[in-house]
Amino acid sequence: MVQGTRGELISRLAEAIRSVTAAHPLRVAIDGPPAAGKTTLADELAVVLHAQGRDIIRATIDDFLFPRAQRYRRGRYSAEGCYFDAHDHAALCRVLLDPLGAGGDRRFQHAVYDRDTDTPCSPPATTAPADAVLLFDGVFLLRPELIDRWDLRIFVSVPFEQTVDRARDRSTALAGSTADTAEIERSWHNRYIPSQQLYFATARPTEHADIIVYNDQLQRPTWEVRPHSSIHKI
Repeated sequence: MVQGTRGELISRLAEAIRSVTAAHPLRVAIDGPPAAGKTTLADELAVVLHAQGRDIIRATIDDFLFPRAQRYRRGRYSAEGCYFDAHDHAALCRVLLDPLGAGGDRRFQHAVYDRDTDTPCSPPATTAPADAVLLFDGVFLLRPELIDRWDLRIFVSVPFEQTVDRARDRSTALAGSTADTAEIERSWHNRYIPSQQLYFATARPTEHADIIVYNDQLQRPTWEVRPHSSIHKI
């Protein structure tokens, strides 16, 4: 277990990515509960890797959602609905993860869904360089349907109750009021946190992660390389 500055963490993660060799684009999962800081971490890592000359593909699970009617068919606050009905994993594999993997043609799409319009989308396919790095952030990425499609697995860990505070703070910063506080708390306590508990109970994501980032102190994070990891030292 190592604790360091934010910059040291990002530098170590970039080093870990450089240490993984593959004959196809490197597919990096950045998993963790909502509001853990996954997107921010992926964006910071993208900046460093790009500066080191790597071609970066940034994508997120939010662009692989099912339409609203399907993902809320069990109810808006259903934890089972959040875990089982929200994301189109088959499409994610078909248009992004498999084309970038071994034997793929590297022609990929970064999205299949437009959240603003709640409609499917089909952006033009792009061909990735063989040494590109996919940084993919989202929830439930180390579940059985996806686990073997990642070349490096990072899990961002934050206590669940702290994610509620972060979501509330983020909403206030964006909207300028606390009007949505009750809705955020209800969504987290009824849907998001129980769905994460279901995920932990069934998929045990931290057991499959190569690196766990303990992100409760944003500027003084702690991280560890799991014993089963092929990364020997970062």
